Amino acid sequence: MIITRSPLRITLGGGGTDLPSYYSKFGGFVISAAIDRYVYVTVMRPFLPGIYLKYSKHERVPTIPEIEHPIIRESLKLLDFKTPQVEITTLADIPSGTGLGSSGSFTTALLKALYTHRRKMILPNELAELACDIEINRLNQPVGKQDQYIAAYGGLTCFDFQPDGAVEAKPLSVSMDTLFDLEDNLLLFFTGFDRAAGSILKDQDERSKKEDSKMFENLHYVKELGLRSKTALEAGRCAEFGEIMHEHWENKRKRSGGMSNPQIDEWYSLGLANGAVGGKLVGAGGGGFLMFYASDRPRLRQAMNHAGLEEVRFHFDFDGTKSLL
Repeated sequence: MIITRSPLRITLGGGGTDLPSYYSKFGGFVISAAIDRYVYVTVMRPFLPGIYLKYSKHERVPTIPEIEHPIIRESLKLLDFKTPQVEITTLADIPSGTGLGSSGSFTTALLKALYTHRRKMILPNELAELACDIEINRLNQPVGKQDQYIAAYGGLTCFDFQPDGAVEAKPLSVSMDTLFDLEDNLLLFFTGFDRAAGSILKDQDERSKKEDSKMFENLHYVKELGLRSKTALEAGRCAEFGEIMHEHWENKRKRSGGMSNPQIDEWYSLGLANGAVGGKLVGAGGGGFLMFYASDRPRLRQAMNHAGLEEVRFHFDFDGTKSLL
């Protein structure tokens, strides 16, 4: 049996500039942080022939083209399983549709497990690029490259997405004091809304492909905010980073009508009135997790708890996608 895991992530700056429809014209920049909440994949060879899949559904099929799960189907095609006799199971600490990059984490964990099953080595950049190829090119999903790359690399990482498709990954150069500050004061609260990121990202992608000037202006500003966040964090100015998060959220809400809703806006205002310097919805928007940078953690936790939002505490992950067994 092979067991792999990939971390989920939070975005610290530049989210949305990692879609090909933007970075192929202007280049993108994202700061992403892997957290110790994971997607797990197991791969083993069963006694009987066939393909056995266990995720939110159960599948048992004789051939790869009959697989319903698109990522599993394309991954097995990619590795050219000619006479498949394989059982694949997936589990996650946090469900999909909550804005923490679970699809990219699942794809990297699956590919890592399949490569390990075949006794092949794969490096983080190769793993991330294969995962991107499956989701973006083979399945035509309107998603970016951030999730696959941060899952593969782990840590707090800056990604430069070049117009030619190349990706440069560099660690965010922060002190241990800043790391501890972020782990202490970045708080995640589940809104109770899950959503398919594809619908929101599809709107951004289509408008970018049509060279919508307002969308480009919005994303240019997001990239600038990402670079400002990098400067603030590397200088240890975490409160300033929190203020930039608020600026980012105000700009992000203008990108799409589905980015927020009245209930999320009410919770966000409640957070700002009770110890949050700034915050935003993590991921494409529309639901998932509200993330705040807090100046008064106890007060913010109490306010969110009274509003009925559950907190998910976390630390950063520095391993990236890895084999456990």
